[in-house]
Amino acid sequence: MGILSWIGIGLIAGLLAKFIIPGKDPGRIIITILLGIGGGLLGGLIASYLGLGSVTGFDLKSILIATGGAVVILILYRFIQRH
Repeated sequence: MGILSWIGIGLIAGLLAKFIIPGKDPGRIIITILLGIGGGLLGGLIASYLGLGSVTGFDLKSILIATGGAVVILILYRFIQRH
């Protein structure tokens, strides 16, 4: 998967994660994209480990996996910011 695909899925996953867990975070769209890209990596790693598949392209399964990872990263990010 190319870098533009990662950025596209990252943007979508980050936006969905912010929709699922709204709140104020610094950095706006840049943090959202980075969160989504990190979520795609984390979600793909966890899904591969559990045998559920991985992030392979622009399909619903990949976006859901990346969004799940982005939600986990967003929760961790906010936890670290509070402490």
